[in-house]
Amino acid sequence: MKLMLKAAVLAAILSFAYATPVLADDPWPTEEGEYVQVGMISVDDGHDLAYMTHLAGQWRKGQDFAKAQGWISGYEILVNMNKRPGEPDYYLITRIPRIVDSAEAKKRDEAYDAHMKMTVAEAQAGSAARSKYRTVMGSQLLRALVWKK
Repeated sequence: MKLMLKAAVLAAILSFAYATPVLADDPWPTEEGEYVQVGMISVDDGHDLAYMTHLAGQWRKGQDFAKAQGWISGYEILVNMNKRPGEPDYYLITRIPRIVDSAEAKKRDEAYDAHMKMTVAEAQAGSAARSKYRTVMGSQLLRALVWKK
């Protein structure tokens, strides 16, 4: 048994030793950075103020909490100034340092719900009320590429 363990350790050490030079010769000029979540929102005419009021209130409160916890590194709202048919009015951008496992996601959801002081049912009711004038057109999860030093 000890001989098998020593052989396994030796094999692991040798495989690392031979793999390291290959990684060092990696010609790729970038490396993976943070994730960027992009929500695409369309708002019916005459409801921009109502939607922006929601974003300035409940949405911002949640984003600021997530940022203070270190769960996100930042967020912003982009407005589509020259909207063409079929395009969203607003892009909600959230920068996420890393994706977490389901156990961590559950802990975060519980902390978020406690901070927001609202039940899942209340959150869904609010979303349903907003759906009368806004449409979530979709979302994208992107990954930033950053220059290697």
